[in-house]
Amino acid sequence: MSDYGPLLPVAIEAVARAAKDMRRKPPGALTAKGDRDMASALDYEIERDIRELLRVATPDIGFLGEEDGISGPGELQWVLDPIDGTANFVRGIPLCAVSLGLLHNGEAVLGVIELPFLGNRYAAAQGDGATVDGRPIRVSQTGRLSEAIVAIGDYAVGEDAAAKNRLRLALTARLVESVQRVRMTGTAALDLAWLAEGKLDAALTLSNRPWDMTAGVAIAREAGAQLIDRDGTRHDVNSSVTLGVTPALFKDTLSLFEQAAA
Repeated sequence: MSDYGPLLPVAIEAVARAAKDMRRKPPGALTAKGDRDMASALDYEIERDIRELLRVATPDIGFLGEEDGISGPGELQWVLDPIDGTANFVRGIPLCAVSLGLLHNGEAVLGVIELPFLGNRYAAAQGDGATVDGRPIRVSQTGRLSEAIVAIGDYAVGEDAAAKNRLRLALTARLVESVQRVRMTGTAALDLAWLAEGKLDAALTLSNRPWDMTAGVAIAREAGAQLIDRDGTRHDVNSSVTLGVTPALFKDTLSLFEQAAA
């Protein structure tokens, strides 16, 4: 077992508790977070519950939550998205997740993602491999872009959305000319989990918010995916984008991204 493996049981307990709440509780009141973005009352409730659970279970590890920010020390840091895909959850669309990761000096080293309405739990600790429902998983062996199914992250909303979306639209245009299918699920955690399991061949998100990415990056990397920044360097918490790709498609996908960015 790796250095991080002993922390998996508490992470799994936390995520299972959050997923149970998602299955049995309504979203509650919605709070606006800017232009066309929101959090539900249940987002806040789950985050506060898990923050307290982890504070008690792992007092020497800090915590970063999407809704209420940072608490505790920082070299090791839990990172939680209580409901990844809130817009889907509020509408009853089952593509949503609980995503809990662990950063060590800015690198994703552990992740647990549960899909409460699809019935799957993904987990990984650096050096120990990745699993879904306890079964080992690896990325796909797809060797041609023309046979690839690629997920792209949501288009931007809020400040500078038009400028940010120029690259997203350009990348989408390049993808539809080259890959078998393009998908937009509305949850980065699910995209990266499905990349790890081989359901997707690439998961391209043109942002890098740690609560969206940490768990999925840890899981996909342990399953054999390449996780990179826009210039092809190894992905970490300071990267500007999150490009997850199978090794066989790495060069071709990065080339498509570079063409779109140009």
